[in-house]
Amino acid sequence: MTPGPERYGYFGPEGTFTHQALLSIPGADQRELTPYATVAGCLDAVRDGEVAAGLVPIENSVEGGVSATLDNLTYGRPLMITREVLLPVQFTLFARPGTALGDVRRVITHPHAAAQCRDWLAANVPQATITTEGSTAAAAAAVADPGSGYDAAVSSDIAGRLYGLQPLATGIADNDAAVTRFILLTKPGPVAPASGVDKTTMVLFMRADRSGALLELLDQFASRGVNLCRIESRPTKTVFGSYCFAVDAEGHIDDERMAEAMMGLHRVSAQVIFLGSYPRADATQQHVLPGTSNADYGAAREWLDSLRQHPGA
Repeated sequence: MTPGPERYGYFGPEGTFTHQALLSIPGADQRELTPYATVAGCLDAVRDGEVAAGLVPIENSVEGGVSATLDNLTYGRPLMITREVLLPVQFTLFARPGTALGDVRRVITHPHAAAQCRDWLAANVPQATITTEGSTAAAAAAVADPGSGYDAAVSSDIAGRLYGLQPLATGIADNDAAVTRFILLTKPGPVAPASGVDKTTMVLFMRADRSGALLELLDQFASRGVNLCRIESRPTKTVFGSYCFAVDAEGHIDDERMAEAMMGLHRVSAQVIFLGSYPRADATQQHVLPGTSNADYGAAREWLDSLRQHPGA
């Protein structure tokens, strides 16, 4: 029997920005794509082997980190990031055919979308009340139902087209440079070789809440010339005021400077959760400081070995 197409999961429903981001991955259209109602449901499907990989949002340039994803990766069964996708977020106000902008009295959308279009909505549909729930795709589906009571939805183009709605206004985000970052996760396995434009993601736990504890963690990166792309604190869910730190760092676990930094973190941290090394979606070249290249580390190791063998040489 010929095996069926490999399955990928994503945070759904169909027509969300996550769905749109997944379709941008080469070959995704050749796979069976399965939506899940929650981030946790998608990631558990990967853990349980229902799908080979799952795509979920992790960060938005306007709203910040996605706590549901960060917390699930920190406290759930291990998973590994293998790819990231950056998607410019463009919102459209959709309505049923025949609806005019002045007719809009009730708008539905996702909370992040409402936050990113707040000023436009206030200026252009001041008469409308804004309801936030579910997803932008679910909002479009609700508006497509005349009995829902909603006149318009702020959603993605893919969702509006999917549900047969007409655009009343396009490009309505207050910040037209907004970008959402998505990550593709699989079960843990061998890390792909370094591409030269990589990022490593991990979660760090301090041993104790004391003066200089965070500085001690950050120094493991700084002293080895490893630049951080992101650091975000999250509650450890133990006692009030206790935090862990989700970190994205430039480089790959096979880079000597990153490996040294991670060994240092293992020595001084209560726990280091490695979530993967993978190519950066923006392909930004790393600036390797003098003395921190793989060749520099190799030369230093050879020098130390020579001292051990011939101390007086």
